[in-house]
Amino acid sequence: MVRRLAFLIAAIWVALVAAPACAVVPLSSAQRIIAVGDLHGDYAAWADIAHASGVMDAKGHWAGGKTILVQLGDITDRGPDSLKIIRSLQQLQKEAPRRGGKTIVVLGNHEAMNLIGDNRYTTPGEYAAFADAQSPTRRDQVYEANRSALEAAAKAANPAVTPEQVRAAWMAEHPLGWVEHVIAWRPSGDLGKWATANPAIVRIGGTLFVHGGISAEYAKQPLDAINKRVAAAMAAGDDSDASVLTDPLGPLWYRGLVQADPEAQAARALVKQLAPPMTSEQELAAVLAAYGASRLVVAHTPSLAGIQITNGGRLARIDTGISRYYGGPLSWLEIAGDQMVPHTVPRSP
Repeated sequence: MVRRLAFLIAAIWVALVAAPACAVVPLSSAQRIIAVGDLHGDYAAWADIAHASGVMDAKGHWAGGKTILVQLGDITDRGPDSLKIIRSLQQLQKEAPRRGGKTIVVLGNHEAMNLIGDNRYTTPGEYAAFADAQSPTRRDQVYEANRSALEAAAKAANPAVTPEQVRAAWMAEHPLGWVEHVIAWRPSGDLGKWATANPAIVRIGGTLFVHGGISAEYAKQPLDAINKRVAAAMAAGDDSDASVLTDPLGPLWYRGLVQADPEAQAARALVKQLAPPMTSEQELAAVLAAYGASRLVVAHTPSLAGIQITNGGRLARIDTGISRYYGGPLSWLEIAGDQMVPHTVPRSP
């Protein structure tokens, strides 16, 4: 009951205060767009890209003038510096409008995973970034509050286990900073609120930006409706099978426009879709027509060979495995008018 009440309060907060950013952003002929893919905890890579593309100066401040910077999510997990990247982007979100520019962060599936407590890919360094002098005390308090249940569960699995062993195992699985990380990422937390307010899909001029992709099923809904649905699910911490945050056909996960997507096909089979299946080219055309766009830019599915522009310039894949975890090229996509130009920069030592 307490958990449900907390989720209800969070949902009301989103509805009244933190509606996602507008899904349609105007673009003047004089403005360029810089789009950056998945960063996965590698601040050094982000700094190299931000400096080389001209959106950030050596002191970490906005230097892009009227440029629109779009970061396509998956800032978190796999690397140690997720929080540092987020703080950088938050600063640029505040500073860019003062110079006539804009910084837009599109929600990625890994930010949603952090919010719903799916920390399979969260690294020790990410937890450590949240630790402070009070972290040992907070962690001890959480353990003591749950000690009886933890010991009972452990004894059910192994009757010979001792309380000391249970405690040691739990502490090893929950490093210092874990408590603060959980608090920050819950729907009412600092980072949870920030992620909830970021759009899942945005159209800038004639270009659509989304982390995973837009399926034909979701293209039947207006952009604002999709963003509101995602924000509501984030506010409720909705990790159910029916949640847009976990839907293989949803904007955070869909891969069907860039490769075969068995999970999406399985989801379609469950709803017994009767319409003839589309090719990826047909689906892309349907998505662009639905939103009056000329091209779609996606991330999520790594291409270690670099940025891929396909389908006659109507689809750009910009996740190039930027993080050291993948070791791909440091890249960004520049859009000026009708031209899309991929760029790379060497990785700093």
